[in-house]
Amino acid sequence: MDISIIVIGDELLIGQVIDTNSGWIARHINPIGWNVKSIKVIGDNEAEIIKAIDEGFAQTDLVLTTGGLGPTKDDITKEAMRKYFGGEMIFNSDVEKNVLEVVKKRHLKINDLTAAQAYVPSSCQVIQNRVGTAPIMWFERNNKVLVAMPGVPFETEQMMAQEVLPRLLKHFCSDEYIEHRTFIVIDYSESALAIKLEQFENDIPDYIHLAYLPRPGIIRLRLTGRSTDQKKLLADMDFLSNRLDEILNKSIISFEDKPVAAILGDILRTKKLTISTAESCTGGNIAHEITSIAGSSDYFMGSVVSYSNDVKQSVLGVTSLALESDGAVSRIVVEQMCNGVTSLLGTQCGISTSGIAGPGGGSVEKPVGTVWICAKCGDNIVSERYHFPGTRDRVIDRATMTGMLMLVKLLRAS
Repeated sequence: MDISIIVIGDELLIGQVIDTNSGWIARHINPIGWNVKSIKVIGDNEAEIIKAIDEGFAQTDLVLTTGGLGPTKDDITKEAMRKYFGGEMIFNSDVEKNVLEVVKKRHLKINDLTAAQAYVPSSCQVIQNRVGTAPIMWFERNNKVLVAMPGVPFETEQMMAQEVLPRLLKHFCSDEYIEHRTFIVIDYSESALAIKLEQFENDIPDYIHLAYLPRPGIIRLRLTGRSTDQKKLLADMDFLSNRLDEILNKSIISFEDKPVAAILGDILRTKKLTISTAESCTGGNIAHEITSIAGSSDYFMGSVVSYSNDVKQSVLGVTSLALESDGAVSRIVVEQMCNGVTSLLGTQCGISTSGIAGPGGGSVEKPVGTVWICAKCGDNIVSERYHFPGTRDRVIDRATMTGMLMLVKLLRAS
């Protein structure tokens, strides 16, 4: 089934707030076999909201909206919905009760604007928002459905998963099965991987599709199959998954759609190893990625953000000779940083970085984007010089990903 998404808010159009709701919705409806036909971002304008709904219903049976349901005057989505679907604004005591409960949990006092959230169009079915004050509204017309949700990402994500999606699945039931298989692949560019898999793709049945989803350092390969014959679908997906494993072998680092930090954590946990990081140009971003994974305390011991040479020397034991002869951005310094942090924090594994993230600070010998990265496990240590083009944020992200992948490869080879 196809769906349309409408994201509402002036703040989105001027770039003050970034839309994350549509991406989250798309990621969570795709595994059930539904496709996003269109995503439209519009301002807090009644005519534009009504026009967007008309366009959404013209191409899909389901429209999901987020935003514009707050208590202030610029939040006009609720009134626009009332005009579109008819009816009048009525007081809903259940919404009032929910609003009072939410406000009480947040240790706030209710005011007139918040209390006004209890008024909803009579043409809607209310889904109580257990994590916010703006009620979710379900409208139906001519066998088509519109669900209006809050713009606050946390509220949309929680209520979409807990309440909205289960109701939609029940309303739009289907006898088609969908199956996804995702593989995280390294050591290939997108074009080189496509050449490698050319014959494999030619042999794929029509109802199964292979997608390439590249990110710096990795490619996510996703097999998606749709069929009313679930048994045959699963058998074919198993066969194709095994074929990919045979063709790509060690270049597949995960058979699940996981962040690299989670893949690294799984290996460390399985091998009963611990890790620490010594970061200069990445400023603790590697530690951030590792600790963003639940359960990372099983293997992550800590980090030293040795941004200055003084800290490199006094905390990590980098020698003044290495800094004077080769400079902070060098093989010998990142190796001494890695050895220093693993010794200091008592870990078997480590990752260290030192580089020039920019936009200034580069030279002819070491231009902006130059990063030395070291990965270590026990007596095995590898270090490489990289040049990452782009903005400061991109250099940091690329160095972070590369450092984790270096250690993944080292651990898989040992």
